Amino acid sequence: MTKHSGNPPQDVDSEEKQQGGEIELDEENLPSQAMATHELIRHEGEKELERDVWALLWSAIAAGLSMSASLLAKGIFHAELGHFSGSLLIESIGYTFGFVIVIMAHQQLFTENTITPVLSVMQKPTINNLLLLLRLWVVVLLGNLIGTAIAAWTFGYMPIFDPAITQAFHDIGMKVMENSPIQMFAKAIVSGWIVATMVWMLPSAGNAKFFVILFMTWLIAVADTTHIVVGTIEILYLVFTGALPWQEFIWPFAVPTLLGNICGGTFIFALLSHAQIRMDRQKDDSVSVEHQAKR
Repeated sequence: MTKHSGNPPQDVDSEEKQQGGEIELDEENLPSQAMATHELIRHEGEKELERDVWALLWSAIAAGLSMSASLLAKGIFHAELGHFSGSLLIESIGYTFGFVIVIMAHQQLFTENTITPVLSVMQKPTINNLLLLLRLWVVVLLGNLIGTAIAAWTFGYMPIFDPAITQAFHDIGMKVMENSPIQMFAKAIVSGWIVATMVWMLPSAGNAKFFVILFMTWLIAVADTTHIVVGTIEILYLVFTGALPWQEFIWPFAVPTLLGNICGGTFIFALLSHAQIRMDRQKDDSVSVEHQAKR
């Protein structure tokens, strides 16, 4: 098996690597359970930041393709259930399918990466770490968009689905496009925050991991929020079938939704989560200094 000939990415800058150690993951040696979760996610984030570009890209393309299961399942439910009181609650279960596949298969999803690798950058905000984060975001977002575009084209042009289901795909996409750019942005903040919350919960979920993914992503659909990856499949389906011009994918959908997801996942959840850990760390350091002074 040949290795990629490109230059390998630089290592993430961290205090542990400078000291020749590793991130402490043992909860008993940390001041709080929240810090244990933070450090576990930061550990995973460092590994993602240091991964090969091509590995990231192929994983992200696979994730984009897998997320098409959300539109597929939701479209089938929409076509079969019709409209009655409470049908949205059942139909929205279909929205969760893509997330379950992507997360359980450990594929690269952009909105997961608005928190996981960000914690490493917040811990040590060097130029090197910022560039590694930017590289990760660009590659994963590009891969997700490629995968979703392939799926949307396939749904639109391959003779796979009956007219009722293709009409359901059309209706789902047009429902998203009823939002103004401000609504796209605001709703994307909520979905970005929910995904980040889910990522934070997963390390302690144990055997309930499937249900955490199911219920949290179901909430994204029921709340009628916007998501850059799932929404791209929905809107590109309309573009490829001629229902929308290309420019309407960019604006009012893609740009406000992308910024909202980043804002919800990074600038709200990740910052708040990291803030509490800094307080724990400072308290732990002060206790250690006092202990050493007494000795």
